[in-house]
Amino acid sequence: MPDPLVDNLGALLDRAVATAVDEDVRERLIDARERLTGPLRLAIAGKVKAGKSTLLNAILGDELAPTDAGECTKIVTWYHEGTSPQVTVHPLVGKGVVRPWSRDSGALEVDLGDLPADAVDRIDVSWPTSKLRALTILDTPGIASISADISARTQRVLAAEDGRVPVADAVLYLMRHTHASDVRFLESFHDDELAHGTPMNSVGVLSRADEIGACRLDAMEVADRIAARYEADPRLRRLCPVIVPVNGLLAFAATTLREVEYAMLATLARAERAEVEMLLLTADRFLHRSSAIMLTEIEREHLIERMGLFGVRLSVELIRAGFVTSAVELSDELVERSGLTRLRLVLTRQFEQRSRVLKARSSLAVLSDVLRSGGCTDSEALLAAAEQLSASTHEFEEVRLLSALRSGAIEVRPERVAELDRLLGGSGHSAPARLGLAEEATAGEIRQNALESLVTWQRLAEHPLSGRQLKVAARAATRTLEGMVAAHSSVSSGGS
Repeated sequence: MPDPLVDNLGALLDRAVATAVDEDVRERLIDARERLTGPLRLAIAGKVKAGKSTLLNAILGDELAPTDAGECTKIVTWYHEGTSPQVTVHPLVGKGVVRPWSRDSGALEVDLGDLPADAVDRIDVSWPTSKLRALTILDTPGIASISADISARTQRVLAAEDGRVPVADAVLYLMRHTHASDVRFLESFHDDELAHGTPMNSVGVLSRADEIGACRLDAMEVADRIAARYEADPRLRRLCPVIVPVNGLLAFAATTLREVEYAMLATLARAERAEVEMLLLTADRFLHRSSAIMLTEIEREHLIERMGLFGVRLSVELIRAGFVTSAVELSDELVERSGLTRLRLVLTRQFEQRSRVLKARSSLAVLSDVLRSGGCTDSEALLAAAEQLSASTHEFEEVRLLSALRSGAIEVRPERVAELDRLLGGSGHSAPARLGLAEEATAGEIRQNALESLVTWQRLAEHPLSGRQLKVAARAATRTLEGMVAAHSSVSSGGS
């Protein structure tokens, strides 16, 4: 099916490539062209020890990213789908080189050869998995690292510094508690012309969520309340409106749970409750206290390393209460309770459903940057065409208006703010999400709700007392609703 946005921008990029003034410019434009039609580039970022690599492994359901403090954790690593496993090391100077790798300890161990980590631009991991079909995931070194050079690597990839467009289209930002450096980082990620202050390309993760609730059985509920409080903070909401609590360690253990681990947990669940509860008071006690329970210290250490104290406590309770009776059932339950299921839904809603818009914004930003610096022989004509495309694209207008709404630049009655936020795509890209309906809503329900909402926003767009910004936003909402009515009228008629 033709896509005017992608087709028109692709044609502009092709013209720019053909008239590039040098090879460096041509390579940037070719990359932008490939970026437009390739998988969405999602970066996982956060401070040191926020749990980035562990969460990446949980999302992939495979232990690929190293979680220790080795050389490779100091380098930005790209993970994308490939026909066979392959690792390419790209130095700061020169071409990429395919390098040997191993998985003796589970995670990938890459042989950098004679290259020190500070001479490597990035590591490119090609892996045969369908989970990377729609996303290329960038695992980044921690910001606010002891090493300024390591922090700078992440800033260069994700922030619009020195006039360069961020390499990532979207960011999954991990925070243990919000800190001034978290807010500064998110602001720098949005600091480019097209994406400034845009909330559509950032999702926050309250990582290691179990620790917030002191590893009690209600720890995730405590983390939920804190995430909701962060979402209500005006400054953070403008930059990162969705914050999901996730226990990454438990999520990874759940996606890779083994029968032998279930058997260990079942042994604990069958033991005397008082003895188990005393053993699980602290991680140190569980690891070293002598007990009649038939688990060795090595087995206990394995469970703590894999699941953490919260994960062991929760698993034992689920088995003891009869909620689960097998490794498969426990795996499914822990995936849900770890927050991973919710995070996957958010990733689909926030990123995958609107990936074409996010990728187009990134590619257009690269093109505009090149043209403003005179990178093509016909830069002036191309720049005028690029600016016209940006101004006339409804999806870009929605992004700009959503940003303005959340920053308080659009004056609208409080009871209308949430509705306008939804209509502009703040809670998801699909028609039901925009209308506040269940995802399984019928075409008839969508059309009826869209028509009712359309009347309201048409009136606001035409009302003489509506301010200029409100009129612009109301007209955009009207256009969005008209599109929904047209799309779902044809579906309704076809099914009647």
